[in-house]
Amino acid sequence: MRRATGLPVAFGGLLDERPRAPLRIEELSGASSDVLRGLAISPGSGLGGRSMALARPCAVTDYPVARHISHEYDEPVAAEGLRSVLAVPVVVRRRVRAVLYGALRTPQPLGDRVLDAAVAAARDMEQALAVRDEVRRLAAPVPVPVPGAGAAAWEAVREAHGELRALAPRIADPAVRAELLAVCGRLASAGASGTAAGASGPGVSDPRASGRGASGPGATGPGATGPGAPRVGLAPREVDVLAAVAAGATNADAARRLGVRPETVKGYLRSAMRKLDAHTRLEAVVAARRAGLLP
Repeated sequence: MRRATGLPVAFGGLLDERPRAPLRIEELSGASSDVLRGLAISPGSGLGGRSMALARPCAVTDYPVARHISHEYDEPVAAEGLRSVLAVPVVVRRRVRAVLYGALRTPQPLGDRVLDAAVAAARDMEQALAVRDEVRRLAAPVPVPVPGAGAAAWEAVREAHGELRALAPRIADPAVRAELLAVCGRLASAGASGTAAGASGPGVSDPRASGRGASGPGATGPGATGPGAPRVGLAPREVDVLAAVAAGATNADAARRLGVRPETVKGYLRSAMRKLDAHTRLEAVVAARRAGLLP
């Protein structure tokens, strides 16, 4: 916030998830003391509380004499020497999750450039919180079906795997992205074990029934089964496309999910099919599952 707006002081915090819980100021940048740290801001109170209640940015040119806000927090604001203050809510799925503040120590209007930069910073945080929420939801412990489990259980695992794969490239934090992909790997490995034991899920026929699959030592096509099947080197995006296809997505659906063009999806799919020695999308999915690339 401070870097984006150029304001000398910035601070903010997250709201507790309880209904009407206060916002607690936890992060400070450019402050001369810790007087604001830990301050609990109630919805409707002060500038930040007003911003929370209205779910929109609010600003005052001179905090001590501002008429359209309440003044419960005048003492800590005065102790920090703040005069011109801006508060911007971070709204995720129609709920205020945080408030970002920027301030000057002189009473002067904050122009449109500063307001636009503050709103952009809040939107960046909104996206980060939305992605974090989705990671937590998808990475929650998924009961991995045991061999022979029902088709619906395996489909739930496969759907979660596809969503995780699609989400991973959007995560900027390398550590979080690596952790998410590790979860994908565990799901895929569990799926490979289940497939080898005969839990291949609904609608997945064995390509060997048509006489096209390979079998035996050194087989790399759809018929290669079990833990001894050679690992196939697919690019991450090729795995992403196959995960989407395995969930029943069309090329257009996969393109929307992955944020690429349908032609790009087709290219990745053709490349994956070639590497897996598969003649159809279905054969490619089955081969990827047997190679431990998909659950």
